[in-house]
Amino acid sequence: MPQKNVATEKVGQDYSAQQIQVLEGLEPVRKRPGMYIGSTDLIGLHESLREIIDNAVDEALAGFAKNVWISLNSDGSASVSDDGRGIPVDMMPQYKKSALEIVMTKLHAGGKFGGGAYKISGGLHGVGAAVVNALSKDLWVEVRKGKSVYRQEYAIGKPKGDVAITKNSLTPTIFPTRPDTDGTTVTFFPDTTIFQTGEFDFEMIKKMLRERAYLVPKLFFHFEDHREGKEKEISYYFEGGITALVEKINENKEPLHEAIAIRKAQGDVEVEVSLQYNNGYTENVESYVNVINTVNGGTHLTGFRMALTRAINDYGKKIGAFKNEEDNITGDDTREGLTAVVYLKMPGDNIQFEGQTKGKLGNSDIQPLVQSIVKDGLSTYFEENPATGKRILEKVYLAAKARLAARAAKEAILRKGALEGSTLPGKLADCQEKDPSISELYLVEGDSAGGSAKQGRDRKFQAILPLKGKILNTERARLDKMIEHEEVKNLIVALGMGIGDQIRFEKLRYHRIIIMTDADVDGEHIETLILTFFYRHLPEIIKSGYLYIAQPPLYKLTAGKDMRYVYSDDEKDATLKEMATGRSVSVQRYKGLGEMNPEQLWETTMNPKNRILKQVAIEDAEEADATFTMLMGDEVPPRKHFIQSNAHMATLDI
Repeated sequence: MPQKNVATEKVGQDYSAQQIQVLEGLEPVRKRPGMYIGSTDLIGLHESLREIIDNAVDEALAGFAKNVWISLNSDGSASVSDDGRGIPVDMMPQYKKSALEIVMTKLHAGGKFGGGAYKISGGLHGVGAAVVNALSKDLWVEVRKGKSVYRQEYAIGKPKGDVAITKNSLTPTIFPTRPDTDGTTVTFFPDTTIFQTGEFDFEMIKKMLRERAYLVPKLFFHFEDHREGKEKEISYYFEGGITALVEKINENKEPLHEAIAIRKAQGDVEVEVSLQYNNGYTENVESYVNVINTVNGGTHLTGFRMALTRAINDYGKKIGAFKNEEDNITGDDTREGLTAVVYLKMPGDNIQFEGQTKGKLGNSDIQPLVQSIVKDGLSTYFEENPATGKRILEKVYLAAKARLAARAAKEAILRKGALEGSTLPGKLADCQEKDPSISELYLVEGDSAGGSAKQGRDRKFQAILPLKGKILNTERARLDKMIEHEEVKNLIVALGMGIGDQIRFEKLRYHRIIIMTDADVDGEHIETLILTFFYRHLPEIIKSGYLYIAQPPLYKLTAGKDMRYVYSDDEKDATLKEMATGRSVSVQRYKGLGEMNPEQLWETTMNPKNRILKQVAIEDAEEADATFTMLMGDEVPPRKHFIQSNAHMATLDI
């Protein structure tokens, strides 16, 4: 079947009111905003901006827009502009209103329901613009068509007046470098009576734009932050598509071969896959439908995984690499060191997402389609590139051997624990509480601090696991080697959820896992090693919000009977000024947890009423992956460059 580029094929050059269809009104949005944007927290706020951005991206996917401009304005609003066709402004006779007003004030009104305006789209099937309007205290839209500029303003989703032609365009005041071309500009002020915060995060938006720049080659994103004290700007433009994204993810990871690209259209659906193995042990696979990041995968990802396993097995048998059935590799074996992007493009009205925020694709017919295309593509590639095929076979075969060794080691450990009637290591001072949602586990550096923590804790709900010295760097270790390491093994058994292919997340024994190390270089190194373990092998704990870092005090300030603990240098300076009126203040710097007695450790670091905990989160998985690879991987030059570049920021405590 001949290939065609769905992403750049122009559809419906005439974009008019006839292509706008209306399914229902706007009223439910403010009553149940979570149904439409997932939540009203920081994530929901950015989901609103994403909807407007994706409407602009849809114009690029349809083959019209070449630029998207985004601005965070000093007044708290956000603006998005494109150089596409512009939302239709002609009248819809059945409603006696402009198509622009209908799009902005009615749910399920748009050109994405079979009217021919869009073949594929990333917005909420026409819901997006109206939902954002309903959840904005103020919003205005400007549409330029030829020499005319049309504008309408809204308050909480309701028009302040009719669509009118204006001579005083607001777009140039926000985007002064934007050419005077056709397109749409939307500016909205999030309603803070709905959202928990109206403060946009530059880094979250940057990640969103970078992602889309890879997915839509040759689309230029211009992003500026004009908020006071936060002024910055960045642009993205990539011609290499998802292959460029795979190569970026594998940067500094010693790729084993050139990235493999597979692309084929079947009917209205286009499947695009790029994959590349590296010499590491962790998997990094991302999946998308149109421009939506399907973080929970779905049928397209399942089809890809099945095809990858089958293609590698078939090739191994064909060249005689596997002598018997026991040599067959499993899906888990193919994941070790795999970096891939699975990108599906299809008509928006045919997509079945599980959940409003589109975390998982549910179309059952997509799995066999993706599986067939990827299997055929890989088989052909292996035939034409036997050296790469053999290199991949060697990689997954080593993974299979390690899997069998790791399973034997795991089963031995778990079997021994089960026979003894307890799976808990002797070092663990467990809590009395059995409800994981109430229970806490402190991972404490050193036996000395562990002793103080055991004495100072609340035994009812706080468990203590001392970790002796620096644990294994799990960035560079296979699973079988990890399990042989005493401290890592103790941690795995204490958590209770298993490891590798035997993970059972529901068996996790604590829903608050707290890393507590000394406030020195060694302590920070141990903290990084522990974070590496969780990020690489138990990421669900981080994604669920269960991992924390304790913040012990840095100083104890004493003036007579007045004794205070402070947690930063700035707090120390402010407290010194307050305490030093007519009396001397002694300052004690805490470098180790062992310097505090059990009562002090409880009062400053473990008492829920007083303590400070930092929750560990993954805001940008791609950046986090690159950072862990750079800091903890085998390659020295990237780490050396990082240290040299950031040395001036270090605070030396000698």
